[in-house]
Amino acid sequence: MSSDGSQVGIEPAGHAPDRGGATPAVRAQILATEHWSLLATRGTTWSEVMSRITIYLTVLSASLLVVALVAQTSGFGTAFNVASIGLASAVLVLGTLTGVRVTNASQDDYAMVVGMNRLRAAYLTIDPSIQPYLTASPYDDRLGVMATYTLGQRRAGLGHVVGSTNFFVGAVNAIVAGTLGALIANAAGAPTWIVSVVGAACGIGYLAAQVEYGRRTFGRATLEALFPRPC
Repeated sequence: MSSDGSQVGIEPAGHAPDRGGATPAVRAQILATEHWSLLATRGTTWSEVMSRITIYLTVLSASLLVVALVAQTSGFGTAFNVASIGLASAVLVLGTLTGVRVTNASQDDYAMVVGMNRLRAAYLTIDPSIQPYLTASPYDDRLGVMATYTLGQRRAGLGHVVGSTNFFVGAVNAIVAGTLGALIANAAGAPTWIVSVVGAACGIGYLAAQVEYGRRTFGRATLEALFPRPC
């Protein structure tokens, strides 16, 4: 806000404003082109990620069906152990690769949201009067990005993480990892309580490792905030 109460545009922190010779209409057209490019890239990225998740869940479902058929035809003997452990191992590898892709896509999505927030800051520089009509944030720091993700609504950080696609894939992988551990312990002839403990430990350990991997990945974000939220 200026001293007379009118709205002003957002200037980059620590950078001199660019006063090129282009008219506001040309600037708006260039910015809109970049905005649509980011939107298209974001949509394509998540379409590819969702396709991979669908393939993963389809393979998981088919593996469960195969294991059920093996158990029905040959019982819970050697054939069942070989089939179930082999399929669970393959599914876990596929799920881990899918989880890495989802994490990378989430990191790319964060960068694209930063870019779109910067474009909104540029829109406000051209015409500050449009600020009341923007639902998403024009600030490119972490708080600004989260405000864009939640569209200005209050949401606990834990709920955002637990409800994410990344956590969903990690939870499914943790179930598969726990099942694999229990199957191996059962095939080794361990008593039921040891099988249960091993399965729980493998599942919880995998989920903890997945969460730590995601935390470190997003903790290494190197994008400088050019338009931080005012203090």
